[in-house]
Amino acid sequence: FDEGRSHFGSSCLTAAVHTLADTNVVSAMGKMIKAGRVCIVTAGRMAGKKAVVVKTFDEGSKARPFGHALVAGVEKEPLRVTKRMSKKKVAKKAGRVKAFVRYINYTHFLPTRYMIPAEIDCKGLVSDAQMDSPEGRKEAKKAIKEILKEKFMYCPLDKTGKPSKDILFLKRKLRF
Repeated sequence: FDEGRSHFGSSCLTAAVHTLADTNVVSAMGKMIKAGRVCIVTAGRMAGKKAVVVKTFDEGSKARPFGHALVAGVEKEPLRVTKRMSKKKVAKKAGRVKAFVRYINYTHFLPTRYMIPAEIDCKGLVSDAQMDSPEGRKEAKKAIKEILKEKFMYCPLDKTGKPSKDILFLKRKLRF
């Protein structure tokens, strides 16, 4: 250590400068995390699961004083199907979807390049009022499950007429 200069003080100053620089970069780049963005949860019980951002809270809230988002995701992905399988078996395998909804800190998920198609109203998937009670969360999970099940069975087409890559990415299990 240099005499007359504390190591602690300089590190605090450096951290403050980096924080200032980071905020300027974010404002110049624009918002990456917004409603409809597909993300991968990196921490907690749902780590490794894919989710869709429903609502963002950049400034935090009274209950959660940090930047976070309300996400709805796929807890259990549908099983793989092949052409040889019967319609009954395809319906059984592809229909096994389990959904989850929760508030997640921005530092605990990774946004991807994928966005949910506009025809799926991501803001209507779950509301803050539903998240207040256990019955509301169960109701929201059931509704999300039905929407995901339908979209996974009959994948919407993109502009070129091919199945949407965003939905296909959300449907597939993350391999790591």
